[in-house]
Amino acid sequence: MKLKSEERKARQAWKASVADCFRRYKSQSNTIQDPAFCLASPAELTYTASPQVEQRHYLVSKAVEEVQKIIQQLTAEISYKATRFQAISNSGIHNENIKVLAPSQFLITVPLRGLTGYRECQVRHWRYYTMHGAKLLSSVRDPEELHQWLEVEQFSKSLQQWHETDVNIEGDLVPAKVLIVFRELVEKSIISCNLSSKVTVLESFSSVVRVAVETSESQVEVELVPAVEIPTCWPEKARWPRCLKRWPSQEKVQCIKSLGFDLLARSNYHWQLCFSRAEHILMEGLDEDGGCRMKCFRVMRQMKEDVWCTGNKPVITAYHLQTVLFWTCEKYPRTKDWRCFPEAFLRLVQKLHKCVSQHFLKHYFVKNTNLLKYANTSDLDLVASKLAVFLENPVFCLD
Repeated sequence: MKLKSEERKARQAWKASVADCFRRYKSQSNTIQDPAFCLASPAELTYTASPQVEQRHYLVSKAVEEVQKIIQQLTAEISYKATRFQAISNSGIHNENIKVLAPSQFLITVPLRGLTGYRECQVRHWRYYTMHGAKLLSSVRDPEELHQWLEVEQFSKSLQQWHETDVNIEGDLVPAKVLIVFRELVEKSIISCNLSSKVTVLESFSSVVRVAVETSESQVEVELVPAVEIPTCWPEKARWPRCLKRWPSQEKVQCIKSLGFDLLARSNYHWQLCFSRAEHILMEGLDEDGGCRMKCFRVMRQMKEDVWCTGNKPVITAYHLQTVLFWTCEKYPRTKDWRCFPEAFLRLVQKLHKCVSQHFLKHYFVKNTNLLKYANTSDLDLVASKLAVFLENPVFCLD
């Protein structure tokens, strides 16, 4: 009886809060035509949104744990065969090497050994070689904003193996060649570790290495990405933070920039900048002021997976949602902007809808990069139409 009384009081307080939020929100925004935001009360939300979010957390955590154990064993064998590659750590569900893009789609970075003392290179010169080292008459195109060349001489210390022709052309460390070596090691290590029943190397049209990992619940597709970890400096391409921004705090900015960045082997010639440590710090302590940013993110992610963008290989991933969250936190840095969940959640979904419908989502650290540049436009338009329907009549569909 006491529990029901508390639920009743909570429900009344929630309804009053929602009504107040939407009186203010309607005056600020013309996007939402219907002010009747059909959101459950706190007690009702416990029985609708929470079970789905908790179930997802349980299943994903279990999958991460199982995949991590298998890939740790696999990369330990790879490291034994070739010291240039390092085994991933076995540090639980918050492993910084593992990025969950969707419940059945992971990206795992495999650190490279023997490259230390990195410094940025200012000298530009044209490259006239193919991935196999043959000469070209015209130069290889320049890297896009989120990518760069990588020369072995940019490191003050490097193992002799990085100077060998299996990964090096004219002083450049070539991602495609690193991936060829890595793929062969993956295939051999699957056999030597007796993992053939659990891990299968998938065919790919590009150089990337993807494997299918069988877990107790389902199959998870994992992209294994060799990564050069550079914890000593911040890249010049990442002109962040932008001037006069109040989020994140200066203390957190200094902490983030001191952690550096990574370079991932995900293309033929150019290395991709990655800021996984920085992103982890931004997500950590997101609601120290008592706000609802993380709650908004988790519910949006659940709605995305269940309603707006379903499937094993979604065009919009958790990484896209995280980027939308960062931009929204920067635009609305005040504590009071994140006190009312319905208002904050709608604001976040509106930002997502704008990005998806325009096929344009800026990278948070390298702002001239569009994260949706190569996404299927038909798939994006379908997601945009579902988001538009939701925004016309915001109803949670998690029950």
